Amino acid sequence: MRPQGKACGRSGRQHGGMDLTRPHITLGIETSCDETSAAVVADGRRVMANVISSQIPLHQRYGGVVPELASRKHVELIVPVIRAALTEAGLALSEIDSIAVTAGPGLIGALLVGVAAAKGLAWALQKPLLAVNHLAGHIAANFLERDEPEYPALCLVVSGGHTDLLLLTAPDRAMLLGRTLDDAAGEAFDKVARALGLPYPGGPAIQAAAAGGDPNAVDLPQARLLGDPFSTSFSGLKTAVLNYLNRERQAGRTVSVADVAASFQRAVVTALVERVEAGIARYQPREVMLAGGVAANSELRSAVRAAAERAGVRFRFPPPRLCTDNAAMIAAAGYRLWRAGRAAPLSLNPSANLPLGIADVVPWSDK
Repeated sequence: MRPQGKACGRSGRQHGGMDLTRPHITLGIETSCDETSAAVVADGRRVMANVISSQIPLHQRYGGVVPELASRKHVELIVPVIRAALTEAGLALSEIDSIAVTAGPGLIGALLVGVAAAKGLAWALQKPLLAVNHLAGHIAANFLERDEPEYPALCLVVSGGHTDLLLLTAPDRAMLLGRTLDDAAGEAFDKVARALGLPYPGGPAIQAAAAGGDPNAVDLPQARLLGDPFSTSFSGLKTAVLNYLNRERQAGRTVSVADVAASFQRAVVTALVERVEAGIARYQPREVMLAGGVAANSELRSAVRAAAERAGVRFRFPPPRLCTDNAAMIAAAGYRLWRAGRAAPLSLNPSANLPLGIADVVPWSDK
């Protein structure tokens, strides 16, 4: 894509290379999985445009994301989606101040499409390239169009690939408390939904099915890890559901999809809330935050909100449109990188397993 239009001629007082008299405009690009998204965000908070092209219809027939198909679709969509975001924001490429892109984790072929587009734009426009960790983007979704959180803040990141509990101790410091040892919560939702014959993606499908079910109908196990109250494990829960379905079907008994979905959803939510409660008790945060695609689950939001209210702690989560993968959250996280002077080189390569801490908004540390 070639630069369009002429520079808007905005100018103002400079401080350390930053113009303090006008908004800093970040173009965000997200292609880590099966959404092609571009967004325009001012000063890391005000969303001017957030265009998302979902590939769900493409992958539904396979019951999950097919990496090669996802990569090819990103190639088709990346330029039109960027153009649509600029049009919605009413800006030309020449008015963009920095380019933020998901550098990982994710599907490597999908990531390559977004990173290649961002590098090309950064080179053509001579603007900073900002390499964002996808999880940092999910966390930053909590900062869009709202105030800065009160620290310390506990953040539960729950998505298709991650289930992490983090303690944000300051705008520039955070600590990883625990994570899933096997399946992420969103991954478990997808696998159980497939076993129940529900469509992809599994999270919304199970939530819809569970609405008419009894959450106490099926007795499912909870994994508790000795000496680690903050980490989770969902492989045993997933296996328990599959074993239950096999037993019932082999015995010729009718399985209530609604009851199984409701019982499974309750088990996942209970496990996650227990970790949040442990974090509240240990660290006494001033806020509790949710992030990631599974944060759109209404039962999880209600349960975490209730836990926060019992402890007298403020609760926040992104609106549903910002919970799932989107480029506005990437632009928000990228803006913080720009403020910290942490631009990436044009030799940037994405990483499918990028750990939180390499391409992030703050210097993260393990516990």
